[in-house]
Amino acid sequence: MIPEQFAYIAIITSLAGASFYIRDIFLGKTRPNFVSWFMWMLAPFVGVFLQIQAGAGFIYTLPVFMAGFVPFLVLIAALIKKNAYWKITFFDIACGIFSILALFLWISTKNTTLSVIFAILADGLAVVPTLVKSWKAPETETGITYLSGIINNTIGLFIINSWVFSIYSLYIYFIIANLSIVLCIYRKKILSMIHYKYEK
Repeated sequence: MIPEQFAYIAIITSLAGASFYIRDIFLGKTRPNFVSWFMWMLAPFVGVFLQIQAGAGFIYTLPVFMAGFVPFLVLIAALIKKNAYWKITFFDIACGIFSILALFLWISTKNTTLSVIFAILADGLAVVPTLVKSWKAPETETGITYLSGIINNTIGLFIINSWVFSIYSLYIYFIIANLSIVLCIYRKKILSMIHYKYEK
């Protein structure tokens, strides 16, 4: 466990990651998937409420709060910049519908643990469109933003003082989700480096 003040570092890394993503939106390099980012904004905000209900102090929920606040900033930037977001497909809509259904089940259940599971399911379904886009068109994403998400939630994982599933599970999930997207974005570079090292 590290000092809880490290939560403020999570705020800095989140905002830094957001600034790179928003910069690339306005430069026309990055085109966010609207469905993914909307659900990424919504789910963490509700998650903060559930974590507080589970006994987490506000400072311990800051990384999860930032996980929702950053998508909020990205969505605002995408709406300001004309044609900045990725074209929404039927697949995206289907993932969004299932995400909202899972989110509804999350909010409606009185079982905190079950609620968090539905929260992770909702967010996980929202990840899928961006995961597919990152695999097919990695040049349309800004990897450093997801790297900051990994740092942010790793800090959150190590500052919690109550190892309750409904608190730590969200951090572990966000780390896995961000890492998956990073691997999709940089997979060609990673494979190239491995191939180069193998040839040497």
